[in-house]
Amino acid sequence: MAHYKGEQDDWLIVYLKYLLFVFNFFFWVGGASVMAVGIWTLVEKSGYLSVLASSTFAASAYILIFAGALVMVTGFLGFGAIIREQRSCLSTYFCLLLVIFLVELVAGVLAHVYYQKLSDELKQHLNRTLTENYGQPRTPEITTSVDRLQQDFKCCGSNSSADWQHSAYILSNEAQGRQVPDSCCKTVVTRCGQRTHPSNIYKVEGGCITKLEQFLADHLLLMGAVGIGVACLQICGMVLTCCLHRRIQLHFY
Repeated sequence: MAHYKGEQDDWLIVYLKYLLFVFNFFFWVGGASVMAVGIWTLVEKSGYLSVLASSTFAASAYILIFAGALVMVTGFLGFGAIIREQRSCLSTYFCLLLVIFLVELVAGVLAHVYYQKLSDELKQHLNRTLTENYGQPRTPEITTSVDRLQQDFKCCGSNSSADWQHSAYILSNEAQGRQVPDSCCKTVVTRCGQRTHPSNIYKVEGGCITKLEQFLADHLLLMGAVGIGVACLQICGMVLTCCLHRRIQLHFY
């Protein structure tokens, strides 16, 4: 009877090891995906970050990158812990899974909080950025960000092209008679912003605020979905790790 129980325990350990190995593979892939989303957000879309009032959006992306890198390192540790069947390694693996889960939880909370105040922040800040900081020598990064924003989203002004009438840049001599920046033009050439006819510049209902708000909401949704997916994997992994840890303990003691 004891021999049968021993064989049964062996098969349970092997079965749990295979399950945990498969989980760990998908967990590692999920970590790579999380890190890729964070890096893509910062590298490809960082041009818009300087027009935002807070750094919450960027902070969420940095947390995702950190969590993704930690997941990949933890994945390698997990493979070693599974193969060696050492309880100390499995305990460390479990603790790291828990830490990653908490990090992703923080990122998810930040993204949710930021999403709630996203619209108010854009309405209050973007128009002030366009009117006060665009084209000023002390804020070249904002000028570049606004130009890229208007060209990428094919929009002009915070709410409409009329917002530029109160811009410090348009009212200055540097504007050289422009009514809007050249980045508002459908085809950008020097001083094309002197003419505001719809055939020349972008006339979008809701202006750049609507486009930028939708862009950020989509990215926050993507970051949240990826984070939730990996978090669900982690819960499964922690359960499997506990079961394997317990089974190995019973088998050898």
